[in-house]
Amino acid sequence: EVQLVESGGGLVQPGGSLTLSCATSGFTFSYYGMSWVRQAPGKGLEWVSGIYNTGGSLIYPDSVKGRFTISRDNAKTTVDLQLTDLTPEDTAIYYCNLHEHWGQGTQVIVSS
Repeated sequence: EVQLVESGGGLVQPGGSLTLSCATSGFTFSYYGMSWVRQAPGKGLEWVSGIYNTGGSLIYPDSVKGRFTISRDNAKTTVDLQLTDLTPEDTAIYYCNLHEHWGQGTQVIVSS
């Protein structure tokens, strides 16, 4: 059974940073690309970052480019998302995603 468990969210001031982590199990992690997706209050899902199984190509939408960094550790079967220079518009629940599988999400609130 595929399991994705996010952690690391919280309350942070504008301009601050957080690192989100997704612990995975139940599949051969090194075979698959992984994604982070977020959902802001009252809005739809927004894909924010993806990483191929080798970690060699990283993709970011313009809204987070230059501020978010995705990484993976194939030995630990984890995928992290480093968030920097946060703004209130980054407030959302952040989900780890593998195809049709989703974690429970971790909430990020950016507020002074």
